Amino acid sequence: MIETKRLKIYPASKEQMENLISKQTSLELKTAYKEMFCGAVSHPDMWDWYALWMIEIKKGTHIGELCFKGVDEFGATEIGYGILENYQGHGYATEAVQGVVDWALNQNEINFITAEVERENIASVKVLEKSGFELTDKVGEEGPIYKKAKKIH
Repeated sequence: MIETKRLKIYPASKEQMENLISKQTSLELKTAYKEMFCGAVSHPDMWDWYALWMIEIKKGTHIGELCFKGVDEFGATEIGYGILENYQGHGYATEAVQGVVDWALNQNEINFITAEVERENIASVKVLEKSGFELTDKVGEEGPIYKKAKKIH
């Protein structure tokens, strides 16, 4: 579990993921969550890098999810995140992303983290910029790709 000033962030259990999938009304998210679930179940030794992560306010209120999208042979992973509408605009996404990115870049297997964001999603662009991600010259399916690398000491 990762704790920030206001949040608790942790990988969902198999049961939590199944529950989120069953309750998801967005076909796009339901499909993405199923892919994550399959990845996590297929790679139990890499659970944290495939599972959904729960984002909760410290008093226990669930406010969103985030995920990594596996780890490739170069030590790269992609992050995705979302905060429920009622909790947007309070800095929770930035706090969550900063917390998990700091944790991830301290793991031996991770060298850098990427994120794709639609150009018009200004709030998400700001989250990435505040979290130290830099715009690359690459564009993915969802839009421009941002990157944050491990600091070499």
